Amino acid sequence: MRISAAVSREGLPHPRIEELDLEEPRADEVLVRISATGICHTDIYCHSGHGVAIPRPIVLGHEGAGVVEAVGLGVSGLEAGDHVVLSGASCGVCPSCRAARPNYCRDVMKLSFGGMRIDGSSPLSQHGGRIAGAFFAQSSFATHVVVPERSAVKVPIEAPLHLLGPLACGLITGAGSVMEAFRMRPGRSIVVFGAGSVGLAAVMAARIAGASRIVAVDLDGARLKLARSLGATDVLASNGETGAALREIEPYGFDFSFNTTTAPAVFTLAAECLANEGTAGFVTRPQGDWSVNMPALLSGGRKLQGILGGSAAPQLFIPLLIDYWLQGRFPFDRLIAEFPFHDIGRAWAECTAGNVLKPVLRM
Repeated sequence: MRISAAVSREGLPHPRIEELDLEEPRADEVLVRISATGICHTDIYCHSGHGVAIPRPIVLGHEGAGVVEAVGLGVSGLEAGDHVVLSGASCGVCPSCRAARPNYCRDVMKLSFGGMRIDGSSPLSQHGGRIAGAFFAQSSFATHVVVPERSAVKVPIEAPLHLLGPLACGLITGAGSVMEAFRMRPGRSIVVFGAGSVGLAAVMAARIAGASRIVAVDLDGARLKLARSLGATDVLASNGETGAALREIEPYGFDFSFNTTTAPAVFTLAAECLANEGTAGFVTRPQGDWSVNMPALLSGGRKLQGILGGSAAPQLFIPLLIDYWLQGRFPFDRLIAEFPFHDIGRAWAECTAGNVLKPVLRM
């Protein structure tokens, strides 16, 4: 079928909308009409060439939400008309996948950034030439996608589909890190570095989990104000005095730190602010040279923890986050700025400049 998709090509300032051909769903795949999709900084980094190497041309996008229009052979859990959020890529058969931990699938990096199905094929083409169309198993900067059934999470029809896409990456990463990776319990403390959509999702999840002290750190005063309204007990400007301010709040350190930034100095601070046996979680890598103070980690039993996708099982955790939203406890809609699909250039620029927290393209 003929679709419209935003194609990432070398030299373009942002993906450009073009007409492509989309295959019919194969066995165990579903055809989804995209209602809306979020733009993530991973998309921006990959398009710019600063992220993980990707093939070109490619359709990016990995926070899609839409309606199932057709199913392939063997699909038993979905049918036409179902509302779905599209999660990430996984093989479905390795030990991590079988343990409902698809973020740590053996092939997760290849299937996420390789742009192809596991057999090396792509559902997208243009004039007979292949276009990489399985970025994170979805390539959702498009009006329609073909995805594996296991990547499509059925969601309640009463939930606003046009808002749900970011639950698949940014929001599940922040909230899942707190609730699944850290297993936050009432009375524990956490400092969140970076009050973007991932960090603010962590703040909201920490409040739900009953954390007694939730500190948000950022450069932007408006974002800190929002963090306070979403559940942060304290907010701090990121500067040379941040470490001292954190010690005033928790003299013996925090149970957890959660770093969403790429600044080497913040990686250092995220480890230094920990209490004994505290955990420093991070969801991206430092941009620049960085080394950890191993004696400090050893002497205090402190830990560094890399986290992908919040260590959460999307099929279980995305519906849980929707339940929290319906209860008014996870108001992620306050983070979203909507743009029409044809205005992807403006949405891209606003996201790159940091003027919006979570841009969502509406089809």
